[in-house]
Amino acid sequence: MALIPYEPFRSLDHWRRDFDRFFDNFPPSLAVGERFGAHRIDVYETDQEVVASCEIPGLEKKEDVHIEIEGDMLTIAGVINRTNEVKEDQMHRRERFTGRFSRSIHLPAQVKREGVKASYKNGILEVRMPKDQAGTRRRIDVDFH
Repeated sequence: MALIPYEPFRSLDHWRRDFDRFFDNFPPSLAVGERFGAHRIDVYETDQEVVASCEIPGLEKKEDVHIEIEGDMLTIAGVINRTNEVKEDQMHRRERFTGRFSRSIHLPAQVKREGVKASYKNGILEVRMPKDQAGTRRRIDVDFH
């Protein structure tokens, strides 16, 4: 039997992770404030551009979403106001989902501010940002004397 050293804060760490997981799994209708929906963003790059694809179901008009690029940070923020209404013979139900969201991520490469294109289709927001070739990393040779 292997001996495991006693770590007094191990149980607190497990408890904190369980607590975080509990709040991360709230459905979008119950989430509050900046955590509304916890929208997932996939980021990948090609030779010419960086592409961010974000799942944001429920956007109704382009004024509901704001996209900003500052330095190497992409920020997507907005408002969701979604209503689902079902009428049947003896029943009437109306569900409303409202809330704000904001998500910021680091980009893998420098991008240009000009030529950025965003499109929204079937609940997916796609942002295409052309790479700034002048801002890419390059190795600098050091002269020794």
